[in-house]
Amino acid sequence: MTGVDVVITGGQVVSDDAVYRADVAIKGETIVSVATPGTLPPAAETIDASGKYVIPGAIDSHVHFRTPGYDYKEDWETGTGGAARGGVTTVFEMPNTKPPTGTVEALRQKQAIAKAQAYVDYGIYGLLDENNIGELEALMDAGASSFKCFMGNTFGDLPAPSDGAMLEGFEILARRGYRCTVHAENASIMARRQAKLEAAGRTDPLAHLAARPEVCAMEAVGRAIIFAEWTGARLHIAHKSSKDALYLIRDAKRRGVEVTVETCPQYLLLSTEDMKVQGGVMRVNPPIREPGHQEPLWQALREGVVDMIATDHAPHTPEEKTRPSIWQCDCGFPGVETQMPLMLTEVNRGRMTIEDYVRWACVNPAKAWGLYPRKGAIQPGADADITLVDLAAERAIDQGSLFSKSKISPWHGRRVKGLPVLTMVRGKVVMRDGKCASRCRRRSRATSTRPPRRSPRPAPSNVPTAPLRPRGRSGRERPARARRTALRDPPRPGRDPLAVPAGGHHGDRGVRIRLPQPARVSRRAIIPETRHRQRRRPPRRGRAVRRLQRPR
Repeated sequence: MTGVDVVITGGQVVSDDAVYRADVAIKGETIVSVATPGTLPPAAETIDASGKYVIPGAIDSHVHFRTPGYDYKEDWETGTGGAARGGVTTVFEMPNTKPPTGTVEALRQKQAIAKAQAYVDYGIYGLLDENNIGELEALMDAGASSFKCFMGNTFGDLPAPSDGAMLEGFEILARRGYRCTVHAENASIMARRQAKLEAAGRTDPLAHLAARPEVCAMEAVGRAIIFAEWTGARLHIAHKSSKDALYLIRDAKRRGVEVTVETCPQYLLLSTEDMKVQGGVMRVNPPIREPGHQEPLWQALREGVVDMIATDHAPHTPEEKTRPSIWQCDCGFPGVETQMPLMLTEVNRGRMTIEDYVRWACVNPAKAWGLYPRKGAIQPGADADITLVDLAAERAIDQGSLFSKSKISPWHGRRVKGLPVLTMVRGKVVMRDGKCASRCRRRSRATSTRPPRRSPRPAPSNVPTAPLRPRGRSGRERPARARRTALRDPPRPGRDPLAVPAGGHHGDRGVRIRLPQPARVSRRAIIPETRHRQRRRPPRRGRAVRRLQRPR
């Protein structure tokens, strides 16, 4: 091997299922070799990773960089600079700016800003709302990476679309294979409850939680899943904060619905007990909930019901977060820079492994947005998006030293153990020892999610709509519908397109009816006396005749 630009030596490479010692060679923007230590040739630059872990750069699927329209809160330079300092190499930015990215013109405006300012690679969400259904196809063609539907009110006061518009939008996205992220809260319930609380004079921090009970999320999650299952759209549920709707997600995944879910450090590590102390600083949508919700979210991550960790990075000024009434405090706080140290601290505490972290912060987001294995993996052919992690490094989070314009955080003063010490985006170092390399800023690029031409339809296991037909002498059965679908729809990664779940394969759109499965009854259970007689020697004819003729 000749002409290698960078070799990372001495570190432990981490995947989602293994940790092993290896050296990594990079040429240009790509990893070209992962080899036994000491076997790679000299390179133009050698990075010593002794005592550190070499992980794929984290992918944050949920950030708000506020530009255009709210540049005083954050811009793409400070937002992506914070991402680089936090070991994040790819971000997906939300559409609730001013103007929102609901038109091609607004999308192109944001693309130009990001191209000029970003330190890391990025994707930009398009908006799905009541009035831009006709724009969705044009937004896809213009480079939108995904779409966001606000089912409940949040910053920017974007009205929630009607159910009809939401369903129609899902149908359009399903045809092109794009994933739609939903802010799943019921707008009507929240508006009515907040109005009653304000009329009653409630302005305390916990009033925000009282206005958004768990049923808001349960209803909205269920509705989004039904629409996604009906249309075949890919669905992503943002910032899952509570335990109550997890059973809906678990059941949907068992039925084969294409749904992914994210949660955030604030929902895993904080509760209303912390909000009693910090007040409006912790106001966020959906709200941080009572003790008892955190452990079920951890368990859902371990089980795969929740797929990934994001941040919902949502910066505001200190003045906007410390107003006397909770209703006047803006919702959200910065998080893209602190997510990795917070989660690595849990690795050190034994709550998760570093392989778990790579799975939830790197691999699963890359798979959900069609980036894997180009991103989210350290292997030949992948983008050289790499973060070096020192699990022994310790410090206290200081909100005044955040790269973000927002200098207020609920994590202020919290001690963390485990820090990113170097971040590399496509082969170039953008952060080393906490300092961003400004000369690399203009090298970042938009990330193409490359959705398939057609979204594979979900295959609920409880809808046997295709008759099973025997195949060959072995009697193996396979539905005709499944064979036709395999020729038309692309297979899901790692899944046999002809594999049929128990109960059959999902057919065309229509009313889904849960059909009772016939019980299996053995022949012996039907005619036990016949089987019993077959085991006995038949009686001799003469004796049987005499027995029948004997008078009673």
